[in-house]
Amino acid sequence: MGSQDDVEAEGRPPYSHAMIAGGIGGSVGDMLMHSLDTVKTRQQGDPHVPPKYTSLGQSYYTIWRQEGIRRGLYGGWIPALGGSFPGTVLFFGTYEWSKRFLIDHGLQQHLSYLSAGFLGDLAASIVYVPSEVLKTRLQLQGRYNNPYFKSGYNYRGTIDAARTIVRTEGSAALFHGYGATLFRDLPFSALQFMFWEQFQTWARRYKQSRDIGVPLELLTGASAGGLAGVITCPLDVVKTRLQTQVNEPSKTNAPSPQKRHISTSSPSTHRPKPGAMNLQTSSVITGLRVIYRTEGLAGWFRGVGPRGVWTFVQSGCMLFLYSRLLRTLDVWMSVEKEDL
Repeated sequence: MGSQDDVEAEGRPPYSHAMIAGGIGGSVGDMLMHSLDTVKTRQQGDPHVPPKYTSLGQSYYTIWRQEGIRRGLYGGWIPALGGSFPGTVLFFGTYEWSKRFLIDHGLQQHLSYLSAGFLGDLAASIVYVPSEVLKTRLQLQGRYNNPYFKSGYNYRGTIDAARTIVRTEGSAALFHGYGATLFRDLPFSALQFMFWEQFQTWARRYKQSRDIGVPLELLTGASAGGLAGVITCPLDVVKTRLQTQVNEPSKTNAPSPQKRHISTSSPSTHRPKPGAMNLQTSSVITGLRVIYRTEGLAGWFRGVGPRGVWTFVQSGCMLFLYSRLLRTLDVWMSVEKEDL
């Protein structure tokens, strides 16, 4: 029980504090790193042959030079923010409750963190998945009438994207790739918070103090997110492909949806690597097989550079702000411990 007491030594914050701190920390982290997420999405969903976006630096510079910041690198930021704050509020509330419940009922420490991260993301998914669909498509599209990248989408903005998707593909399309998103995010959140809690424990033991300082606060959160992000990259690739492929119209008299013009490879024996092929499936396992068969192991790790950097920096910012805001809220809005 010694290690468990060490982890719980700072006390248990009120649920309201955890939700407020988590919502602010998550939103700030997401907005700070949105441009890098756009680069990752472009790399994973690039249909061109040969791929237009290759290295991280080249991709970032190309999008910025051709499309600018607001409509290029920060395309889709409105639905991203709209899903980030309520999603992280739900996540941290559920995470804290689940963690305490499981620990109090005797579940092993690491399994408690792993399970709590899993359950927290499951609760948040009802909010962030529809926003993720809108965000991902707008990121892939870039600016309206974009002459530099042919994604197959051409929405005027967030509202037009939502209306068009519902009209041409049905409201269920806003949850397209829901299973794939859960396959990616549930393991990611579970691993991220298990790593983070363990890294925090090691840091407190190293410093022999509950206050580990700003550098270690940032490093523990960033390392946890970066490691979990790299491990779950293949699931992120499948999620992106499933959410950016277009469903058939839900009604026969509905206007035909916008089609992604996926490039095909040359018929020569020296076949270049294909672009981001339309998977034509809603199955994560089938999607992984299709990507591996057509693109090899490299296809599973498309965009691993920006994803690793994004999760490293975003997690570092989010968890650092979360920890600091909890302390601030404890001073500003102190409550009796007996009420927790």
